[in-house]
Amino acid sequence: MTDFFIEPAYRTAFESAGLTSIEAIFAFQGDKNLSKADLASYRSRIEFQIDMPATTLFLKRYDHPPVIAQLKNWVSEKKPASFGFAEYEAMSKLLSLGINTPKVIAWGELRGRFFEKRSFIVTEKVPQGESIERRLPDFFNNSAPQENLKLRRQFISRLAGFIRKFHNTGYRHRDLYFSHIFLIADGQFYLIDLARAFRPAVFAGRYQVKDLAELNYSAPTRYFSNTDRIRFYIAYAGGQKLTSQDKTLIRKIIRKTGQIARHDIKKKGQ
Repeated sequence: MTDFFIEPAYRTAFESAGLTSIEAIFAFQGDKNLSKADLASYRSRIEFQIDMPATTLFLKRYDHPPVIAQLKNWVSEKKPASFGFAEYEAMSKLLSLGINTPKVIAWGELRGRFFEKRSFIVTEKVPQGESIERRLPDFFNNSAPQENLKLRRQFISRLAGFIRKFHNTGYRHRDLYFSHIFLIADGQFYLIDLARAFRPAVFAGRYQVKDLAELNYSAPTRYFSNTDRIRFYIAYAGGQKLTSQDKTLIRKIIRKTGQIARHDIKKKGQ
C-alpha cells in the first residue's frame, strides 16, 4: 500500500521537479547531502530549493529500515507506523497543542504486508530562524551590564517556559539539544528534528531527565553559569524555590549529563 501527500500550495513546484511518486522521491539527489557518519545506513537527509513559492526544504528518507528498528518504532508509537508518518504525526499534534514546529510540506510511505519498505517526510526551513546552538541573541556575546543581564535572564525564563509547555503535552523529544531549538526573529522558539519524539506510556520521568540533561549538556558554559542553570530549572518547574523533589530531579539531571559527556568523549575518540 502507498500513501503520498503534498501540501496543495506546493504541488506545482513538486510536479515541476518531478517529485510525484515514492520512486521519484527516493531517486532525487537534491542540492545538498546532509547525511553524516553516525546516521543509520537506511536513513538519508538532503536539502533542496523550490520555486513557486521560493522555499528551502529538507527531505528525510527511510529506505527498508530493519525490522527490529520498525518494531521499536511501533512500541514508541503504540501502533504500527512508518518512520515518516510517525514524525509527521508528532509534528502535527505538537503544532495543534501550541508548540511551534517546522511546516510539513509532504510525506509518504510504501508498505508491504506487515512492514514499511520506504517512507519520507519533507519539511520547510524555519523562516528567519537559526538554532540557538549556532547563534544566541547578541546580548549573550557582550559584557554583562545590567541591561544585558536582564535580557539574558528573560531569555532563560522564556526558554524554560517553552520546554515546560512542550513537556506538559506529554511528549518527550529524546534529542533535545540546543541544535534542535530554533529562535526566529520575533523571539519565538521552534522545535525541530522530531523523528524520535513520542508520548511515553511509562518511564515519562526518565525521558524528562534525558531531555533536560541534553539541554544542560549542550548549553555552553561560557554563556550559562551554574546559577543560570538553576534559574532555568526553577522557571521550568514553575516554582519560586527548590523543593526536595526538585533537588532529587536535579541530581538525576546532573548524573545523566555526565553520562552524555562521557559517551560523547568516547564517540569522538573512536
